[in-house]
Amino acid sequence: MVNSKLFAQKPVDDGGTPESTWQEWGRSFPELDLTGCSRLIVVAPHPDDEILGLGGTALLATLSGIDVHVVSVTDGGASHPDSPTVTQPEMEHLRRSESDRAARVLGIPAPVRLSLPDGKISENRQELTDRLSSILGDSSTGTWCASTWRGDGHPDHEATGEAAAKACADTGSRLIEYPIWAWHWAEPDHAAVPWERARRVALPSDVQAAKSAAANEFTSQIAPLSDHPADAPILPRHAMERLLRPYETVFV
Repeated sequence: MVNSKLFAQKPVDDGGTPESTWQEWGRSFPELDLTGCSRLIVVAPHPDDEILGLGGTALLATLSGIDVHVVSVTDGGASHPDSPTVTQPEMEHLRRSESDRAARVLGIPAPVRLSLPDGKISENRQELTDRLSSILGDSSTGTWCASTWRGDGHPDHEATGEAAAKACADTGSRLIEYPIWAWHWAEPDHAAVPWERARRVALPSDVQAAKSAAANEFTSQIAPLSDHPADAPILPRHAMERLLRPYETVFV
């Protein structure tokens, strides 16, 4: 994995790079130009990545007439492996339901579910590549594929990005990549991040509000399941602050 060590060195509970640091950076990026995109496939390693990383862009694309679909690679059952409250099958059911509700908030179709093993996407990368290639199909349709960045740090995110990149190369589809955990472990001007490829999507206030409402559907990840330490939120407040900005950033 490209940046998994950098991610592992900064536990989520420790806070990572504060959102205030990113806002003080002040570096600007060109706007993402969606010209030529008639179909956008958003690939999410886990239910919620599609909303947190690209929900605003997906909504804007839908409003502009682009055909938007989400592919959920896993059902996210491994988020709380030691939970005394929720079993893995129960968590999978919870997260599927949450992502269905979030999709309805944004007015996009419910995700296509591949149900690969959570935490083991790397071991199933060829299967994922093949299935994404089948979904992407003929690039003459103007299909773009948005996936988690290949250097995001989380092993599932990186493996998903690698599979999506290969599928795009095989089908001629255009790849864009969205970071999620990089905002946690990286810092402004971090050498491991391809800032020269960064593009920004400004989110109008109504789109930002819709994204926030969709994100709030993921209660299994943003709220404690119980008072037990193993039931703590996967996405604490400081992590959500970095993902609910009035803009989104992608790499082209």
